[in-house]
Amino acid sequence: MQPAQRRGLADEAADRIRDEIFAGRFAPGSALREAELAASLQVSRGSVREGLAVLEREGLVQSVWHRGTHVIGLTESDIDEVYAVRGALDRLAATSAAARASAGQLDELDHLVDRMAKETDGTRVLALDLEFHEAIYRAAGNRRLLDAWYAVRSQVRLFQSHRIRVGRERYRARAWGEHHELATLIRAGETDRLGAAAEEHVHSARRALLEGLAQPPKS
Repeated sequence: MQPAQRRGLADEAADRIRDEIFAGRFAPGSALREAELAASLQVSRGSVREGLAVLEREGLVQSVWHRGTHVIGLTESDIDEVYAVRGALDRLAATSAAARASAGQLDELDHLVDRMAKETDGTRVLALDLEFHEAIYRAAGNRRLLDAWYAVRSQVRLFQSHRIRVGRERYRARAWGEHHELATLIRAGETDRLGAAAEEHVHSARRALLEGLAQPPKS
């Protein structure tokens, strides 16, 4: 890993470790050892400890007394829990956005879908995917709902990163169509169809993750 810079060292350590987790260099369930991380980042163990606490609040890592800190698992139970929460949140966010989004916010969703259609790199498609959903949450106009999204966003990104590594082309093929449908329904204000589509979008991701769970990541 690159050494941490001199800004808030705990935040910088959290950023560097988070990036490594998303890149798959710290696999789900793997141990995160303070001494090794501190040496790699060239910071104190205290800064690493604070950085890991940031990631624990995001739900990316778990610390257990006398067992240390580990990246969260990627089991069927983990996937079911995160995507059950996400399904409920996404439905509420999408239907709220349909009622409250400004013209500019609707245009932003269309713009992100257009960029997704042109993008060929799976990792960048994922970045646009998450940006699209955050734009929906912002358009929903509910601060507590946005905070609830922030609470699961890092876990969603971790799981979706794994989804890309085991099925990049399948993910890219589905991403544009599903997001285009959501943007169209939000603009049309068709809340009944929209709610169902938002939940199905999440369930589709869940199914793809479960199908790929036993597959080794592709290089």
